[in-house]
Amino acid sequence: MTGHEFAALENAELRAMADFYRAAPEAARAAYAVDVHEVAGVTCMKSRGIEPAVMFRRAAGLGVGHEASEAELERVLAHMGAGAQRYAVPLAPHARPAALAAWLEGRGFTRGYAWMKFSRPCRDAPQAKTDLEVRVVARDLGGEFGRVVVEAFGLPAGMAPWVGALAGRPHWVCVMAFDGGAAVGTGAVYVNGEHAWLGLGATLPSHRRLGAQNALLARRLKEAAARGARVAVTETGEQMPDKPSISYRNILRAGFKERYLRQNYMSPPP
Repeated sequence: MTGHEFAALENAELRAMADFYRAAPEAARAAYAVDVHEVAGVTCMKSRGIEPAVMFRRAAGLGVGHEASEAELERVLAHMGAGAQRYAVPLAPHARPAALAAWLEGRGFTRGYAWMKFSRPCRDAPQAKTDLEVRVVARDLGGEFGRVVVEAFGLPAGMAPWVGALAGRPHWVCVMAFDGGAAVGTGAVYVNGEHAWLGLGATLPSHRRLGAQNALLARRLKEAAARGARVAVTETGEQMPDKPSISYRNILRAGFKERYLRQNYMSPPP
Protein backbone atom coordinates (compact mmCIF):
# COMPACT_ATOMS: atom_id res chain seq x y z
CA MET A 1 0.00 0.00 0.00
CA THR A 2 1.36 3.41 -0.94
CA GLY A 3 1.52 6.27 1.51
CA HIS A 4 -1.04 8.17 -0.57
CA GLU A 5 -3.52 5.28 -0.50
CA PHE A 6 -3.07 4.82 3.25
CA ALA A 7 -3.67 8.52 3.90
CA ALA A 8 -6.80 8.47 1.71
CA LEU A 9 -8.31 5.57 3.67
CA GLU A 10 -7.59 7.22 7.02
CA ASN A 11 -8.75 10.66 5.90
CA ALA A 12 -12.11 9.33 4.70
CA GLU A 13 -12.88 8.36 8.28
CA LEU A 14 -11.31 11.47 9.81
CA ARG A 15 -13.37 13.85 7.69
CA ALA A 16 -16.56 11.99 8.58
CA MET A 17 -15.86 11.89 12.30
CA ALA A 18 -14.83 15.54 12.46
CA ASP A 19 -18.09 16.50 10.73
CA PHE A 20 -20.05 14.29 13.13
CA TYR A 21 -18.61 16.30 16.02
CA ARG A 22 -19.35 19.58 14.23
CA ALA A 23 -22.97 18.43 13.76
CA ALA A 24 -23.64 18.29 17.51
CA PRO A 25 -26.54 20.61 18.44
CA GLU A 26 -25.82 23.23 21.08
CA ALA A 27 -27.67 21.30 23.80
CA ALA A 28 -25.61 18.15 23.19
CA ARG A 29 -22.43 20.18 22.88
CA ALA A 30 -23.06 21.68 26.31
CA ALA A 31 -24.27 18.46 27.98
CA TYR A 32 -21.34 16.33 26.80
CA ALA A 33 -18.61 18.95 26.32
CA VAL A 34 -18.38 18.03 22.63
CA ASP A 35 -15.33 19.52 20.95
CA VAL A 36 -13.25 18.93 17.82
CA HIS A 37 -10.00 20.71 16.97
CA GLU A 38 -7.10 20.20 14.60
CA VAL A 39 -3.85 20.20 16.59
CA ALA A 40 -0.56 19.71 14.73
CA GLY A 41 -2.43 18.02 11.88
CA VAL A 42 -4.26 15.63 14.24
CA THR A 43 -8.05 15.55 14.61
CA CYS A 44 -8.70 15.82 18.34
CA MET A 45 -12.24 14.78 19.29
CA LYS A 46 -13.41 15.14 22.87
CA SER A 47 -16.59 14.60 24.90
CA ARG A 48 -17.51 13.97 28.51
CA GLY A 49 -19.66 11.23 29.99
CA ILE A 50 -19.80 9.03 26.89
CA GLU A 51 -18.04 5.69 26.60
CA PRO A 52 -16.08 4.01 25.18
CA ALA A 53 -13.19 6.45 25.13
CA VAL A 54 -11.76 4.84 22.01
CA MET A 55 -14.81 6.13 20.12
CA PHE A 56 -15.62 9.42 21.80
CA ARG A 57 -12.26 10.75 23.00
CA ARG A 58 -9.49 10.24 20.49
CA ALA A 59 -6.67 12.03 18.74
CA ALA A 60 -6.82 10.59 15.24
CA GLY A 61 -4.52 10.99 12.26
CA LEU A 62 -1.17 11.04 14.03
CA GLY A 63 1.57 10.37 11.47
CA VAL A 64 -0.90 10.42 8.56
CA GLY A 65 -0.01 12.68 5.63
CA HIS A 66 3.21 13.90 7.19
CA GLU A 67 5.89 12.60 9.54
CA ALA A 68 5.05 13.71 13.05
CA SER A 69 7.62 15.09 15.46
CA GLU A 70 7.84 14.61 19.23
CA ALA A 71 7.09 18.31 19.66
CA GLU A 72 3.86 17.89 17.68
CA LEU A 73 2.96 14.81 19.73
CA GLU A 74 3.42 16.81 22.94
CA ARG A 75 1.01 19.49 21.65
CA VAL A 76 -1.61 16.86 20.87
CA LEU A 77 -1.26 15.12 24.22
CA ALA A 78 -1.43 18.42 26.09
CA HIS A 79 -4.68 19.30 24.31
CA MET A 80 -6.28 15.91 24.94
CA GLY A 81 -5.00 15.65 28.51
CA ALA A 82 -6.62 18.94 29.50
CA GLY A 83 -9.94 17.11 29.79
CA ALA A 84 -8.65 14.94 32.66
CA GLN A 85 -10.19 11.82 31.07
CA ARG A 86 -8.72 8.76 29.41
CA TYR A 87 -8.55 8.95 25.64
CA ALA A 88 -7.20 6.99 22.69
CA VAL A 89 -4.53 7.66 20.10
CA PRO A 90 -5.15 5.37 17.09
CA LEU A 91 -1.92 4.37 15.37
CA ALA A 92 -1.93 2.62 12.00
CA PRO A 93 1.10 0.56 10.89
CA HIS A 94 1.84 3.04 8.08
CA ALA A 95 1.96 6.08 10.39
CA ARG A 96 5.29 7.88 10.47
CA PRO A 97 7.78 7.95 12.01
CA ALA A 98 8.08 4.33 13.09
CA ALA A 99 9.07 5.56 16.55
CA LEU A 100 5.52 6.81 17.29
CA ALA A 101 4.56 3.64 19.18
CA ALA A 102 7.69 3.85 21.32
CA TRP A 103 7.03 7.54 22.01
CA LEU A 104 3.52 6.76 23.24
CA GLU A 105 4.55 3.74 25.30
CA GLY A 106 7.34 5.79 26.86
CA ARG A 107 4.67 8.21 28.06
CA GLY A 108 2.62 5.48 29.73
CA PHE A 109 0.20 4.67 26.91
CA THR A 110 -0.95 1.04 26.67
CA ARG A 111 -2.31 -1.03 23.79
CA GLY A 112 -6.10 -1.35 23.74
CA TYR A 113 -8.52 -3.14 21.43
CA ALA A 114 -7.36 -2.66 17.84
CA TRP A 115 -9.59 -1.91 14.84
CA MET A 116 -9.44 -3.44 11.38
CA LYS A 117 -9.68 -1.07 8.45
CA PHE A 118 -11.60 -2.30 5.38
CA SER A 119 -12.22 -0.97 1.89
CA ARG A 120 -13.90 -2.01 -1.35
CA PRO A 121 -15.12 -0.37 -4.57
CA CYS A 122 -18.48 1.36 -4.27
CA ARG A 123 -19.67 -0.12 -7.56
CA ASP A 124 -21.28 -3.57 -7.85
CA ALA A 125 -22.93 -3.54 -4.44
CA PRO A 126 -24.03 -7.00 -3.31
CA GLN A 127 -27.64 -8.14 -3.44
CA ALA A 128 -28.95 -8.46 0.11
CA LYS A 129 -32.24 -10.14 0.99
CA THR A 130 -34.40 -9.10 3.91
CA ASP A 131 -38.10 -8.77 4.63
CA LEU A 132 -37.42 -5.38 6.20
CA GLU A 133 -37.99 -2.19 4.22
CA VAL A 134 -34.77 -0.22 3.67
CA ARG A 135 -34.85 3.40 2.57
CA VAL A 136 -33.00 6.71 2.75
CA VAL A 137 -34.38 9.05 5.41
CA ALA A 138 -34.39 12.83 5.56
CA ARG A 139 -34.39 15.33 8.39
CA ASP A 140 -37.99 14.57 9.37
CA LEU A 141 -36.91 11.12 10.60
CA GLY A 142 -33.70 12.30 12.22
CA GLY A 143 -35.19 11.77 15.67
CA GLU A 144 -35.96 8.12 14.92
CA PHE A 145 -32.53 7.62 13.39
CA GLY A 146 -30.84 8.94 16.52
CA ARG A 147 -33.12 6.96 18.83
CA VAL A 148 -32.36 3.63 17.17
CA VAL A 149 -28.59 4.26 17.16
CA VAL A 150 -28.40 5.15 20.86
CA GLU A 151 -30.71 2.30 21.91
CA ALA A 152 -28.85 -0.28 19.84
CA PHE A 153 -25.41 0.83 21.09
CA GLY A 154 -26.46 1.54 24.67
CA LEU A 155 -25.47 5.21 24.46
CA PRO A 156 -26.95 8.01 26.60
CA ALA A 157 -30.46 8.93 25.43
CA GLY A 158 -29.42 12.59 25.27
CA MET A 159 -27.17 11.74 22.32
CA ALA A 160 -30.13 10.94 20.06
CA PRO A 161 -30.57 14.53 18.74
CA TRP A 162 -26.84 14.70 18.02
CA VAL A 163 -26.84 11.49 15.99
CA GLY A 164 -30.14 12.43 14.39
CA ALA A 165 -28.68 15.74 13.17
CA LEU A 166 -26.85 13.78 10.45
CA ALA A 167 -30.09 13.02 8.60
CA GLY A 168 -30.32 15.55 5.78
CA ARG A 169 -26.91 17.06 6.57
CA PRO A 170 -24.63 17.81 3.55
CA HIS A 171 -22.33 14.90 2.60
CA TRP A 172 -24.33 12.44 4.75
CA VAL A 173 -26.81 9.81 3.59
CA CYS A 174 -28.75 8.11 6.38
CA VAL A 175 -30.59 4.87 5.69
CA MET A 176 -32.96 2.95 7.92
CA ALA A 177 -34.60 -0.46 8.08
CA PHE A 178 -38.30 -0.62 8.97
CA ASP A 179 -40.56 -3.43 10.10
CA GLY A 180 -44.17 -2.55 9.41
CA GLY A 181 -43.38 1.14 9.72
CA ALA A 182 -41.35 0.77 12.91
CA ALA A 183 -37.69 1.88 12.69
CA VAL A 184 -35.41 -1.01 13.70
CA GLY A 185 -32.02 -0.47 12.01
CA THR A 186 -29.69 2.29 10.84
CA GLY A 187 -26.62 3.03 8.78
CA ALA A 188 -24.93 6.19 7.52
CA VAL A 189 -22.47 7.00 4.77
CA TYR A 190 -20.39 10.17 4.49
CA VAL A 191 -19.46 10.98 0.89
CA ASN A 192 -16.66 13.43 0.15
CA GLY A 193 -15.13 13.18 -3.31
CA GLU A 194 -13.98 9.74 -4.37
CA HIS A 195 -14.15 8.20 -0.90
CA ALA A 196 -17.14 7.22 1.22
CA TRP A 197 -17.04 6.29 4.90
CA LEU A 198 -19.65 3.89 6.28
CA GLY A 199 -20.62 3.93 9.94
CA LEU A 200 -23.41 3.95 12.54
CA GLY A 201 -24.63 0.51 11.51
CA ALA A 202 -27.01 -0.47 14.32
CA THR A 203 -29.97 -2.82 14.75
CA LEU A 204 -32.32 -3.06 17.72
CA PRO A 205 -31.90 -6.37 19.62
CA SER A 206 -35.46 -7.39 18.70
CA HIS A 207 -34.61 -7.41 14.98
CA ARG A 208 -31.09 -8.76 14.77
CA ARG A 209 -30.24 -11.70 12.47
CA LEU A 210 -32.95 -10.65 10.01
CA GLY A 211 -30.54 -9.32 7.37
CA ALA A 212 -30.91 -5.65 8.27
CA GLN A 213 -27.20 -4.78 8.29
CA ASN A 214 -26.44 -6.67 5.07
CA ALA A 215 -29.20 -4.71 3.34
CA LEU A 216 -28.13 -1.42 4.92
CA LEU A 217 -24.51 -1.97 3.82
CA ALA A 218 -25.60 -2.72 0.26
CA ARG A 219 -27.88 0.32 0.12
CA ARG A 220 -25.15 2.64 1.40
CA LEU A 221 -22.72 1.37 -1.24
CA LYS A 222 -25.29 2.10 -3.95
CA GLU A 223 -25.99 5.57 -2.58
CA ALA A 224 -22.27 6.35 -2.38
CA ALA A 225 -21.69 5.20 -5.97
CA ALA A 226 -24.63 7.28 -7.17
CA ARG A 227 -22.98 10.33 -5.61
CA GLY A 228 -19.67 9.75 -7.40
CA ALA A 229 -17.71 7.91 -4.69
CA ARG A 230 -15.29 5.28 -5.94
CA VAL A 231 -13.92 3.66 -2.75
CA ALA A 232 -15.88 2.74 0.38
CA VAL A 233 -14.13 2.61 3.76
CA THR A 234 -15.19 1.27 7.14
CA GLU A 235 -13.75 -0.33 10.26
CA THR A 236 -14.66 -2.51 13.23
CA GLY A 237 -12.92 -4.16 16.17
CA GLU A 238 -10.29 -6.75 15.36
CA GLN A 239 -11.35 -10.38 15.16
CA MET A 240 -10.44 -12.32 18.29
CA PRO A 241 -11.37 -15.85 19.46
CA ASP A 242 -13.05 -14.56 22.62
CA LYS A 243 -14.87 -11.70 20.84
CA PRO A 244 -17.10 -13.07 18.07
CA SER A 245 -18.13 -10.21 15.78
CA ILE A 246 -21.24 -10.25 13.63
CA SER A 247 -20.23 -6.81 12.33
CA TYR A 248 -16.89 -8.18 11.09
CA ARG A 249 -18.62 -11.01 9.24
CA ASN A 250 -21.20 -8.67 7.70
CA ILE A 251 -18.48 -6.37 6.40
CA LEU A 252 -16.62 -9.24 4.74
CA ARG A 253 -19.89 -10.60 3.34
CA ALA A 254 -20.49 -7.23 1.70
CA GLY A 255 -17.24 -7.62 -0.26
CA PHE A 256 -14.93 -5.47 1.84
CA LYS A 257 -11.28 -6.50 2.11
CA GLU A 258 -9.11 -6.27 5.22
CA ARG A 259 -6.49 -3.56 4.72
CA TYR A 260 -4.60 -3.15 7.99
CA LEU A 261 -5.00 -3.38 11.75
CA ARG A 262 -4.91 -0.06 13.57
CA GLN A 263 -3.79 -0.17 17.18
CA ASN A 264 -5.53 2.02 19.76
CA TYR A 265 -3.16 3.36 22.38
CA MET A 266 -4.96 4.30 25.61
CA SER A 267 -3.74 7.18 27.73
CA PRO A 268 -2.68 6.61 31.34
CA PRO A 269 -5.42 7.20 33.96
CA PRO A 270 -5.67 10.93 34.76
